[in-house]
Amino acid sequence: MEKAVVQAETMKEYLAIVDEIAGKYADAPGSVIPVLQQVQAEIGYLPIEVIRRIGHSLGVPPSHVYGVASFYSQFRFNPVGKYIVKICHGTACHVQGAVAIGDAICDELGIEDGGTTEDGMFTVDSVACIGCCSLAPVIMIADDTYGRLTPAEARKIVREYGK
Repeated sequence: MEKAVVQAETMKEYLAIVDEIAGKYADAPGSVIPVLQQVQAEIGYLPIEVIRRIGHSLGVPPSHVYGVASFYSQFRFNPVGKYIVKICHGTACHVQGAVAIGDAICDELGIEDGGTTEDGMFTVDSVACIGCCSLAPVIMIADDTYGRLTPAEARKIVREYGK
């Protein structure tokens, strides 16, 4: 797991968020997942210090919290961009050119799949399926879905978000 560098003041704020959320689950067995979900919704990702605090707050080993978080793809250990560009690689999208769409977007943003732009605007994330097979190939940015894309159209959409 890559360690994200977090300023001390920001980390204090993060840990206060963990304490508030985990405090609601102090005596609830099996609460690791809902706590992880709520903390990530507030902070955006799960730095290692936050993982440790969740474990301490819930009375479980931090290794257990990390094990749960690393098992599920919904949890992130590094900061993500303002916009997460999800590129569908389900069967229909794959057959219709998802790889070319992903390559075009990554090239446009100057990052690799899974990466975040230096300005913190975009994170590219290949996903197994978005559930819009009839629109293949498909991407999602925020809550917006774009389908039947060409690589040039995908580039244009990303540029619009960057403005």
